[in-house]
Amino acid sequence: METRTMRERMLSGELYIADDPELARDSQRAMALTHRLNSADPNDHELRRSLLTELLGAFGSDSEIRPPFRCDYGYQTFVGARTFANFGLISLDVARVTIGDDVQMGPNVQLLTALHPVAAGPRRDKWEAAKPIVIGDNVWLGGGVIVLPGVTIGENSVVGAGAVVTRDLPPNVVAVGNPARVIRAVEP
Repeated sequence: METRTMRERMLSGELYIADDPELARDSQRAMALTHRLNSADPNDHELRRSLLTELLGAFGSDSEIRPPFRCDYGYQTFVGARTFANFGLISLDVARVTIGDDVQMGPNVQLLTALHPVAAGPRRDKWEAAKPIVIGDNVWLGGGVIVLPGVTIGENSVVGAGAVVTRDLPPNVVAVGNPARVIRAVEP
């Protein structure tokens, strides 16, 4: 008989059911904090930093996330130092989202860790899973970039606006398109 909670299953990357009271509490916490963040005075940098520090797993020094910002849980998103995310970042952090140092993100970037079964029965029964996302140091994600579950983007890489990143990108490349494909190396 299964003794692990749905939260424990989610955190271990296994199939779980999101309609769970413990996960609902975690989600409500994130919604309350993001509501406060998104409705805060845009000039109150201290309050915004305090809310992001409380919400996220880590929020590096001199980093900024411009509201509106949305996430599933918050505690699964880790942001390095000197990182900037423009308006409209979505971090569906069912699995861990790791954003390195000196990352730049244009508006409306989506980091999507959640997966749903392709088979109709388990999907109808509300089973889901997730795979982590890693954004390396000094990466630039253009406006509207979508990063799918399980993807790692190597350091110093640039992803063009509107690209959909479906698989890992190595360090030091420029990638564009849907699905994103490497078109050249980053010049030194």
